[in-house]
Amino acid sequence: MSKTAGASPMAKHQCDICIVGNGAVGKAAALGLAQMGLRVTLLGMSPGTAAAAAPDAWDTRVYALNHVARTLLSTVKVWNALDLARVAAVEGMAIKGGTGSGAGNLSFDAYSAHVDALAWIVEDRNLNQALDAALKFASNVRVITGRVQSMQVDAAAATVQLDSGETIAAALIVGADGAQSWVRSQCGIGIDYRSYKQRGVVANFSCERPHHGIAYQWFTETEGIVALLPLPGQRVSLVWSAPEALALSLLDEPLSQVAARLSLLAADQLGQLQPLQPELAQGFPLSLLKTHALVAPRVALIGDAGHVVHPLAGHGMNLGFGDVAALIQVLAERGAHRDCGDERLLARYARSRKEEILLMQMTTDGLERLFGFDFSPLRLLRNAGLNLLDKIPVLKRQLMTHALGRTSE
Repeated sequence: MSKTAGASPMAKHQCDICIVGNGAVGKAAALGLAQMGLRVTLLGMSPGTAAAAAPDAWDTRVYALNHVARTLLSTVKVWNALDLARVAAVEGMAIKGGTGSGAGNLSFDAYSAHVDALAWIVEDRNLNQALDAALKFASNVRVITGRVQSMQVDAAAATVQLDSGETIAAALIVGADGAQSWVRSQCGIGIDYRSYKQRGVVANFSCERPHHGIAYQWFTETEGIVALLPLPGQRVSLVWSAPEALALSLLDEPLSQVAARLSLLAADQLGQLQPLQPELAQGFPLSLLKTHALVAPRVALIGDAGHVVHPLAGHGMNLGFGDVAALIQVLAERGAHRDCGDERLLARYARSRKEEILLMQMTTDGLERLFGFDFSPLRLLRNAGLNLLDKIPVLKRQLMTHALGRTSE
């Protein structure tokens, strides 16, 4: 890997693929495409000045990575570079709709799915440190830090210019620059956006009883969706999709008070909860974002640049890694006579992702609407539906297959 953060102004770089955005999805794409022998430029924003967390503190931002994500990370030699002592396998899921005697229940387990785990809980810091370590040894990857100013596309190439005066010419620009994607806006790709008027509140806790690798999720009547994901040891990670007012209250009150709220929900399964030290909670707005297209001339979108879904199923990062896997496959099959920005290749990539993205958008949005609607007859119906689904093995297997990423081990 070559790093040119301090390259001279007006420098001109040529490559096969320029990836704009250096989050986990962009980094994984750079590694996977470079493995094919393609010359890749990874363009990231200037690093921030956020204070470093204590090295042994548990990251509040975690991902439930499925089998597609694990396969991709293994292929780019990143999975085994993770600190696996900080990765927890999800052995089962327990979902409860509502509270009290009329609540609906649905459960899944790895044994019934014939896999070693349904997913793996990985901290954001653990994932990105492993990706960064792999990039240091990656051939064919040039990392440039700067701010993009303009993009031009013609029949021969796509070119981006940085505020330093540097230019990067590539056969394909990959937009991996998040929900507010600059690349998407430069292409004129429209979006449909809807705010859920919720915030995701995340924090970490110890639990009185062992979680046995079970991920718990409660669809409450008025307080949103609460998920407790297993961390190694007797620890859990909270993802609370809460209405805006409640979320602000949760972020403002001591974590011990949040723990007391959670203990009321989880007492039967996990006992009393206590905040992990140092106490830290974070919040982020929740929204649904649908793009009108996933590609444009010499441009492909991946990750949040191409789609944002509600986090209730934990599949936002998995969708992004699925994009990367699909793009790698399409480009690997392109043949010697086509460059990476060929419109037929990009159309094939977009078609390959359409069904999964649409299904995940419809599923997460539909569940959020269904369980967010406070109407007694509907509550009874949906809870009865969960109980019925729990007793139909064929449908449960279909749901598990999709959640696993349509793969098995």
